[in-house]
Amino acid sequence: MSASTTARPVSAEETGRRVEEVLDRLATSGDPAVAAAAEELVRSLMDFYGSGLARVLHLLSDAPGEPLARLLGDQLVASLLVLHDLHPEDRDTRIGRALDSVREHDLDVVGFDEDSGTLTLRAAATGGGGGCGCGSGAGAREAAEAALACFALEVRAVEVESAPAAPALLQIATKSR
Repeated sequence: MSASTTARPVSAEETGRRVEEVLDRLATSGDPAVAAAAEELVRSLMDFYGSGLARVLHLLSDAPGEPLARLLGDQLVASLLVLHDLHPEDRDTRIGRALDSVREHDLDVVGFDEDSGTLTLRAAATGGGGGCGCGSGAGAREAAEAALACFALEVRAVEVESAPAAPALLQIATKSR
């Protein structure tokens, strides 16, 4: 899946006029709650895009290095690119980038079901979990879902499997040392 790197051309003047017309129609519709909600929606979207553009400028002017890598690694900028199908990385690369941002959970990709949008992950067995190979699956799932929401909108659900527990003989032998 290769994203396009050009968006549909839009005139700022024309867009501003269209937004004003829609807000005016809603204001004259007679329901002040609808008009207020529409204005709040426009303000929220403007804040989101304004923050994204400010972040782009900051990332481009900040530290030395590859500017595209800094942009693609930033959750806010990446989410704007994914939202508009402009992100140049494929789905699997973006999933990997998202999981790298929550690497403290040590999650591995098991598979992705394109029909349901379900990403199955496996939590690595670590000695500090809940014993018997049971880690904090809920915390790992929530962290993965939050990161994936920015980098991979195709992922609509996340399942986390526990890694298989070590064989009993190995556990006993390890404990006796």
